[in-house]
Amino acid sequence: MESNYVKFETVCRILEENSFDKSKLIPILQAIQEEYRYLPEEILAFIASSLNISPAKVYGVATFFAHFALQLKGKHIVKVCDGTACHVKKSAGLIDALKNKLGLKAGEHSTKDNLFTIETVSCLGACGLAPVLLIDDDVHGQMTPDKAVKLIDVILGQEGAKE
Repeated sequence: MESNYVKFETVCRILEENSFDKSKLIPILQAIQEEYRYLPEEILAFIASSLNISPAKVYGVATFFAHFALQLKGKHIVKVCDGTACHVKKSAGLIDALKNKLGLKAGEHSTKDNLFTIETVSCLGACGLAPVLLIDDDVHGQMTPDKAVKLIDVILGQEGAKE
């Protein structure tokens, strides 16, 4: 676990890179989320204090934009499209297969080891490839539950090789 000193040292570096400019709150939050994969509550309070703005304003920005997460996300983000085209082509089956493969129960979105987070999104803009999922930055079209599980198996194999 990262010490608070190191955690806040990183945040201070990001704040310095942005000249402690409160008008750069969104890029600051983006950089922090890039570093930690979410926006920890104690860091949001530290940012507010450092930029001399209210914690409510920082929290308001962090919760307004869907891009920001207040809970830790997995190393690999799997976004399953459930827009009209994907829904009609049974994207719900992809979600079920992925959650089953990863052992996620109802209401859970991230694996206990924080390796994967499954998210449902309204549209990925690839309707011609429906049903579609996005793993990290890679688009995978014309998916079936079996193909989706095989993609997870490939990542699990790659992650196992890193250990």
